Amino acid sequence: MAYKILRADKADDQLNELIQYISMDSGSVEIALNYLQKIEHAIALLAEHPYLGRYPRYSILKKRGYRVLVVEKHLVFYIPNESKKIVFIHAVVDARREYQYLV
Repeated sequence: MAYKILRADKADDQLNELIQYISMDSGSVEIALNYLQKIEHAIALLAEHPYLGRYPRYSILKKRGYRVLVVEKHLVFYIPNESKKIVFIHAVVDARREYQYLV
């Protein structure tokens, strides 16, 4: 049975900011939308494979049940809920930043 994908408002806001930044930085909406498509595709895979991501390197995030998907230079933090068959996306952050407190 496929899991339902839910996203926090924070994760949606982070994705919107990311796509706006890429669009402005590259001068191309198409490049930004292609990158968004990569992230969305990775997230969609979680519906069938909720444990696809690995555990984050910070133990505090691991203890909270987070898993992380790496999509190029970005990290998608999520928590799978086995009993409710839900994958909840909490945050999408730049892997080059100190993300321990961004999630």
